Amino acid sequence: MGKIILDKMAMQRALTRITYEIVEKNKGVEDLVLIGIKTRGIFLANRIADRLQQLENVTIPVGELDITNYRDDIEHDSLSTDVKMSNNKIDFSVEGKRVILVDDVLYTGRTVRAALSAVMDLGRPKSINLAVLVDRGHRELPIRADFVGKNIPSSQKEKIKVYVSEIDDKDAVELIK
Repeated sequence: MGKIILDKMAMQRALTRITYEIVEKNKGVEDLVLIGIKTRGIFLANRIADRLQQLENVTIPVGELDITNYRDDIEHDSLSTDVKMSNNKIDFSVEGKRVILVDDVLYTGRTVRAALSAVMDLGRPKSINLAVLVDRGHRELPIRADFVGKNIPSSQKEKIKVYVSEIDDKDAVELIK
């Protein structure tokens, strides 16, 4: 059984804080695009985009990134870029844009490494920043989040489970021992 670390209201506050930090760091929202990493990162990116719409009265493009074909623990060297990108829904150019990658949990950094490779295959953005709801530590690569909802120290034996109402019928973050 797990322990709820963030409930619905705490998740909302964390995403609102991340939204304000994104605006502040980027001195506005000009040339900003959000790319959610499947699966839950997409829903979190859409929530941040909704808050940016309320705050800045601007619609920010949101893309969906599937990093499966970019993972470093499966063989895929022979795949073309078109095949690697086939499961993504990114209807805008990242060229010269300020990209915010959004994911639910930052753990080893391998998912983010794969996402960076995928974004670079799309073009050359002006910058790439990372927003995560939870940073649990235990990095295997030199990657850090620019925007963090909550730092949750955990052991490698524990799991962090993020629930989003869009697919899980509730909003919560749970630490499972």
